[in-house]
Amino acid sequence: MLDRATKEFLTALAGKPIADDSLWLEALTHGSTGAERDYQRLEFLGDRMLGLVIAEWLFQLENSDEGKLSQRLNALVSGSTCATIARTIELGKYMRLGKQARDDGGHDSDNILGDVMEALIGASFVTRGYDATAAMVRRLWGDAVSGQAGQSKHPKSALQEWAAGNRRKGPNYRLVERSGPDHAARFLVSVEVPGVGAAEAAGTSMREAETAAAEEFMRRFG
Repeated sequence: MLDRATKEFLTALAGKPIADDSLWLEALTHGSTGAERDYQRLEFLGDRMLGLVIAEWLFQLENSDEGKLSQRLNALVSGSTCATIARTIELGKYMRLGKQARDDGGHDSDNILGDVMEALIGASFVTRGYDATAAMVRRLWGDAVSGQAGQSKHPKSALQEWAAGNRRKGPNYRLVERSGPDHAARFLVSVEVPGVGAAEAAGTSMREAETAAAEEFMRRFG
């Protein structure tokens, strides 16, 4: 069952008390926990729901051609954007991860944060329907859609948009090596844009290393 803090977090996220605690708990659960059910099925649904809501929103807002709409859509529903929004609501504190995933920095992993964000959208759709979920997405993605998410782009967001703008597949981040003791771990990460190239960088967390790798990629290829 959900603890009090997590239930309060989800209530604030949804905008009203949630129903079906077990489904929302599933959305927060990573496979590393060994739980019978994890977030993957809900992530699959949430990914499609997010794409539909953002596509409808852009269609209403902009009079652009299909190509420009697709570029914006790809950037707004990317794993990097989902992870950025997950961080703004401090989602990492409420995710259920196994010990190894926690030790590897899973609470701040773009991949896991983005996937869980989509899974929560899926859980919302199943328990509350389209309209309530679309309203939640519009609230969460408001700054990103209006272009007011920050004065300067985060390196990972800049790389994601660069890839979309150049009609390339999105960047793939991969942990190359984790070294050092737990209290002073060091992560070496590679980022690749298929058909363009790859770059590596290190940091004291997965987030720091991924950010540095994105910066290095843009320096070399951008």
